[in-house]
Amino acid sequence: MTGLLKQWNQLSLVKRIIVGLTIGIILAIVAPNVAKPIAILGSLFVGALKAVAPILVFFLVMSAISQHKSGQKTNMKSIIVLYLLGTFLAGLVAVVASFMFPVSLTLGAGVENVAPPEGVTEVLKTLLMNIVDNPVKALSNANYIGILGWALLLGLALKKAPETTKTMVSNFSDALAQIVRWVINFAPLGIMGLVAGTIATSGIGALLDYGKLLAVLVGCMAFVALVVNPIITFVMIRQNPYPLVLKCLRESGITAFFTRSSAANIPVNMNLCERLGLDKDTYSVSIPLGATINMAGAAITISVLTLAAVNTLGIQVDMGTALILSILSAVSACGASGVAGGSLLLIPLACSLFGIPNDVAMQVVGVGFIVGVIQDSCETALNSSTDALFTAVSEFAEWRKEGKEIVIRKNDKVA
Repeated sequence: MTGLLKQWNQLSLVKRIIVGLTIGIILAIVAPNVAKPIAILGSLFVGALKAVAPILVFFLVMSAISQHKSGQKTNMKSIIVLYLLGTFLAGLVAVVASFMFPVSLTLGAGVENVAPPEGVTEVLKTLLMNIVDNPVKALSNANYIGILGWALLLGLALKKAPETTKTMVSNFSDALAQIVRWVINFAPLGIMGLVAGTIATSGIGALLDYGKLLAVLVGCMAFVALVVNPIITFVMIRQNPYPLVLKCLRESGITAFFTRSSAANIPVNMNLCERLGLDKDTYSVSIPLGATINMAGAAITISVLTLAAVNTLGIQVDMGTALILSILSAVSACGASGVAGGSLLLIPLACSLFGIPNDVAMQVVGVGFIVGVIQDSCETALNSSTDALFTAVSEFAEWRKEGKEIVIRKNDKVA
């Protein structure tokens, strides 16, 4: 048994996750009654990640800011520009794809107990109010905008604190990072439980009626992940982008696909950035910020489902209005919560651009929940892996300017 455990631990995390994924699929198909109880492993894994992520972000950012030296360089400006550019281009890709492959829906699905925002103003107001949220409430509700705001203020206030105080904060940060590593080691069991429970409960039959819609959604996300993001990466680092792109998809996207939560994947991304050798002062801020505003997958979901509703109702759309939709979906996506299904409630906001009544728009949201098993998993994988990708790309671009060689190795660090 000891020998088996040793061999298991010597496997890379991705290989262990693939083993867990395979076992989960087999159990769900062969013994669904056994698979359903195993789903508790997935719930425990996601719950642990969600529990540790807010306090990890709080202490990491507070420690980084308090120990930041004046004049020390960070890449936050370029990272934010990449986040916004990537989200807008994703919305544009979705609009173009919807014109090329128009989709119509059979409406009638009901949605209960949901309250979509009434306009872009409300989305932006919510974002601003989250910044000044009660710090304890922000931590308990995983409000990352509020957590970042308070961590930044406390970090600035601690700049003149004694070194012993800063060391204590740094020690808390390191201890939480170690807890994250322990939790991530249970990813194979967690993902086995998630996939077994999902397939055993939902099956795939319910998705067949929405095959074309799913094809457009997933196709757009794959295009952004494998074409748009690599082009952005190449422009920034001027070398083959795919080793880095595929590494982020493999090591961040896989876990995000099954957790279906950008917030829960924050510890995974931070662990990846650490192993890539990136600047802790930068990624401790950019990763949680990306989980809030870097929402390429959400922009695609909003655009595709909105234009599907437009096609269903026979509304004519010109390219000018479609471009406005791309911008609106990008802005709205920045207000999507980092939890499963967070982008769907913003569809009525985009539908209002075309005068579509709220009751019809909410039926489109209902369709979104039906296909959410696949759509939301792919959306989160794209969103979260891009957080790590753009953080790395921004720093590697600075390395290139300094004449440093960038070699993406298969295992961990970059040379």
